[in-house]
Amino acid sequence: MHPAELKTITESLIFAAGDPVSLRRLSEVIGVTPAEVKPAISLLREEYQAADRGIVFAEVAGGYQFRTAPHHAEYVKTLLQEKPGRLSRAALETLAIIAYRQPITKLEIESVRGVTVDGVIHSLLTKQLIRELGRKDMPGRPWVYGTTPQFLELFGLNDLTDLPPLPDIHEPSPNPLAFDGTPDSARAGDDASGGERHAQAQDIPSRAAEAQDSPSDDTKGQDSRPE
Repeated sequence: MHPAELKTITESLIFAAGDPVSLRRLSEVIGVTPAEVKPAISLLREEYQAADRGIVFAEVAGGYQFRTAPHHAEYVKTLLQEKPGRLSRAALETLAIIAYRQPITKLEIESVRGVTVDGVIHSLLTKQLIRELGRKDMPGRPWVYGTTPQFLELFGLNDLTDLPPLPDIHEPSPNPLAFDGTPDSARAGDDASGGERHAQAQDIPSRAAEAQDSPSDDTKGQDSRPE
């Protein structure tokens, strides 16, 4: 099949599908190998990136999809007259915990959030943003949960490696006014060494930054789909 024809067929299939289409599915429908479809994908990506268009060629949820440009979202919402569904703060927090710690049980989620999450879990399952992955091999055999391709599509991610890194969490500094049971005379004797320890502690963030710098690894209408 001629490359130009293969490109236009691929473009038509992705447009018609609406949802993200995987490379394997495209090759099955067209009747060619995935290796033959890849150049067509590359050409489409280059064309849509180079032109100032209202349509974006996106790679999300393990597949390819055409989406409206993010900066046109308000116009798309007005046209469709849709009020996008919103996730509550509790749902977002629970979803974030599942995304970063999956597979995870309900009890483990509750231990992080400090509240019960039965209703939130049910809501996320209904929205198909999470799914049951199986049962954990422990007493009671509780269900373990993970995210879905719909989660990736909603947040514009190709896979879970695209999740932003979690910020470093530092232990809170001790209250200098709190009484620790040490007599004043003994505490006074530590002042000299304390200055040295303080200087060393100040150097920890810079050393940590150096360690991190060393080598180691949009809806059809992105903003118009209900969440």
